[in-house]
Amino acid sequence: MDIIDSIILGIIQGLTEFLPVSSSGHLELGKAILGDESLPKESLLFTVVLHFATALSTIVIFRKDILDLIKGVLRFEWNEDLQFVSKIVLSMIPAVIVGLFFEEQLEQLFGGNILLVGCMLIVTAALLFLADRAKNTKKKVSFSNALIIGISQAIALLPGISRSGATISTSVLLGNDKTKAARFSFLMVVPLIFGKIAKDVLSGDITYDSSNFTNLGAGFIAAFIAGLFACTWMIALVKKSKLSYFAVYCVVVGITAITFTLTNK
Repeated sequence: MDIIDSIILGIIQGLTEFLPVSSSGHLELGKAILGDESLPKESLLFTVVLHFATALSTIVIFRKDILDLIKGVLRFEWNEDLQFVSKIVLSMIPAVIVGLFFEEQLEQLFGGNILLVGCMLIVTAALLFLADRAKNTKKKVSFSNALIIGISQAIALLPGISRSGATISTSVLLGNDKTKAARFSFLMVVPLIFGKIAKDVLSGDITYDSSNFTNLGAGFIAAFIAGLFACTWMIALVKKSKLSYFAVYCVVVGITAITFTLTNK
């Protein structure tokens, strides 16, 4: 993988982490198109770097919200901030369970499984179409909603299911305010990303070669900048009910991926 490939994959990760088109699915497609032949450990390090970049871009966009939540929690009162953080913790449970107990099964679904990616992109499209037609409300995410949204997040571990698309769509279909749904979706994933990064680093499965520093740095910067743009754009799109455009995109890419797989067997 050269520096151009690193930048391209960084941009793909940064955009698709927030836009409802599946970052994992597009990274699989991107690696297949670019002919990525990295060793598993090298590929894992690059993936970790890109995820860290997008998590950092989320923190930058929501820095005021995060600081307010920290201040609220430190009051040690059952206030709105502590309730919100508790909902995020609750939403993490399904994905944590799947990640801990079904990690090997999940890993087998990656590694160029383009047919699965195509099928799951069409599922993502269906969710986006439904969410775009939901009426906007002023309702906040409840505790029961948080658990259901968390289940959607766990399902989105499948390559091709958009995490942001699944969680935002689920929240909106549950009758929540669209802007609040997007905010909750983006904030709920930050602890999971850092948890996954810590797990990968501590596992000892990551190897670092100083000669790859330039590629890693280029990918990180590309993913961070693309993430800042995509996160801001996505919030506006959800509020204006413009998700159908991405649904059409997911259908086109999904059908293309399925057709490519079936015609190249």
